[in-house]
Amino acid sequence: MNVADETLMAQAAAGDSHALETLYDRYAPILLGVVLRIVQQRAVAEEIVQETFWRVWDKAATFDSAQGKFSTWMYSIGRRLAIDHTRRQKVRPEAASSEAEEEKMLREPDDADVVATADLRIEQARVRSALAALTPEQYQVIELAYFKGLTRKEIAQAIDKPLGTVHTRARLGLQKLRSALAAAGMES
Repeated sequence: MNVADETLMAQAAAGDSHALETLYDRYAPILLGVVLRIVQQRAVAEEIVQETFWRVWDKAATFDSAQGKFSTWMYSIGRRLAIDHTRRQKVRPEAASSEAEEEKMLREPDDADVVATADLRIEQARVRSALAALTPEQYQVIELAYFKGLTRKEIAQAIDKPLGTVHTRARLGLQKLRSALAAAGMES
């Protein structure tokens, strides 16, 4: 039986560590892929995933399903931690990981729950499809903001476009993504 994320979060908020373990098993592989794409280092990505789930456990009582899905909330925590790490590295850089290491991290673990993995794959396909609906310019702005953690001002400098153009591309791109994801049955 596949227990809903919101139910598991309520159990975690009540101190049930098994509920958190279930959420970890369900989401850690995909979160690791997202974080690894941002930080580009396997060991760092693993630490950020651990820190993300520590924060999920610590802040479980603050999660409100009326404000959005658990996965969105959890991914935003991990993404913020990864971007914070990347920004800190601009001041103190470390050695980069190899592409082979990255490939290894993106593979699913052998003992992953098949149903959860299938659900994640379906969700990934829907997100990729929604991203494909963006213009190349909108995609570029969203990618720089989401995966590189750049501010809109930094994006404007990086792509040599006015700040207003970046704002417009981001706004229109996010609107398109919202519509495409809603049409695909994915809530915000």
